[in-house]
Amino acid sequence: MSHHQIVIVGGGTAGITTAARLRNADPSLDVAIIEPSEKHYYQPLWTLVGGGIFKPEESGRDEAGLIPYGVKWIKDFVASFSPASNSVTTRNGDTITYDYLIVAPGIQVNWDKVKGLKESVGKDGVCSNYSINTVASTWEFIRNLKQGVALFTQPAGAVKCGGAPQKICYLAEDHFRRSGVRDKIQVIFTLAGPRLFAVERYREILEKVAERKGVEPRFRHNLVEVRSASKEAIYQHMDTHEEIVIKYDMIHVTPPMGAPDFVANSELAGEGGWVDVDKHTLQHTRFANVFGLGDASSLPTSKTGAAVRKQAPVLASNLLSLMKQEPLTASYGGYTSCPVVTGYDSLVLAEFDYSGQPDETFPFDQAQERFSMFLLKKYGLPALYWHGMLRGRA
Repeated sequence: MSHHQIVIVGGGTAGITTAARLRNADPSLDVAIIEPSEKHYYQPLWTLVGGGIFKPEESGRDEAGLIPYGVKWIKDFVASFSPASNSVTTRNGDTITYDYLIVAPGIQVNWDKVKGLKESVGKDGVCSNYSINTVASTWEFIRNLKQGVALFTQPAGAVKCGGAPQKICYLAEDHFRRSGVRDKIQVIFTLAGPRLFAVERYREILEKVAERKGVEPRFRHNLVEVRSASKEAIYQHMDTHEEIVIKYDMIHVTPPMGAPDFVANSELAGEGGWVDVDKHTLQHTRFANVFGLGDASSLPTSKTGAAVRKQAPVLASNLLSLMKQEPLTASYGGYTSCPVVTGYDSLVLAEFDYSGQPDETFPFDQAQERFSMFLLKKYGLPALYWHGMLRGRA
């Protein structure tokens, strides 16, 4: 058994950023991160990897080089939580106790929730940007498609960055057009939801983008099975529950996602299996010495790295206040950002808060496609991530 003052579950975006902010604020803090992965990936780049702009390996760094100075790295998986006894148990059977716990393990990609997907992804025209092991296949199948049906899907429920499933669709469409094969390819974007984007201001521009590009949206379509042998995608209509079959030549699948099982099955989980935290303070609703942020949390906003960038300072501030037995005064307003790539030289930078109101950074109309914002996505945001955010400085 080992003990640490602060234990952070998860060494991804949220865990590393928060650890860095805590150590920057007080270098004497005893902080440990539990994270099994050797590699850390900047996953927002995977859209551009799928579009052939970057190679998969360009999105990764060694986890060891990102753990903040003085923070202990426990290279293991968390198996279970015991918040009443202030402890977690790892897959190796170790018990780690804490004074304060931060839960930030990210979101779980549920490949098994679509029948036939796990066996077929990466081959026979079935691809997905949602794993480092499959993202290269997306560009391979987009590049090699000369005619037929290109199908793109978005599932019911929360996913990493709600706009991401349509980004790769627009990139593919742009590639087909630039390659001179667009008139031979039907581009269909299916989604379980009733609209292209949740926030009205950006929904209007994205509907115009889809219309201009000739992308056919099919709403209330939830993918339930991929039959790779016959190249058929099987959907259930969200309202009528009828079965719908669409034939494809290539299909990019955004798999269903959810809270990690070890979180969903724990006492820390609330509705939907997410870590049940106050949406402003990020403190757990039942265990005062537990906090949560990032994709695994119950925070009712889009699950993005940009959201974590605004959540981490609030959490660090409130945790330090709690340690001094002071009121938790820092408040998170739900800010999130989704840079929606609409082609190889254009992007709509959607930024909004809990109320769905725009919360924009730049002094111009962001509900327009801009080349400058595409350059921000390609060069600016990765640099900000590696050199600013993960160092607790941005």
